[in-house]
Amino acid sequence: MKISRATATSMIRGSGGKVLGVSFVKRTDGTVRTMSARTQVRKHLTGEGLKFSPTQYNLITVFDMNKQAYRMVNLEGLTSLTMEGGKYEVE
Repeated sequence: MKISRATATSMIRGSGGKVLGVSFVKRTDGTVRTMSARTQVRKHLTGEGLKFSPTQYNLITVFDMNKQAYRMVNLEGLTSLTMEGGKYEVE
């Protein structure tokens, strides 16, 4: 099923901490990255916070389940989203 980028963004933000799969094009080198991730993870926090606002750069912070680390998802390069048993292609 095809969905818009805005719909995919709201689905990721509203996932409630459930595991989701995302594929996106990385800004740094243009390669495609696929990861299993979660939002709303509070583990491994230092209390320092970020030095910038991810929303200004069209990014969203997620916890990569495979690498056990926080990563940023490029919302402009989002190509597919898998969550709650459904696979969505982002237009």
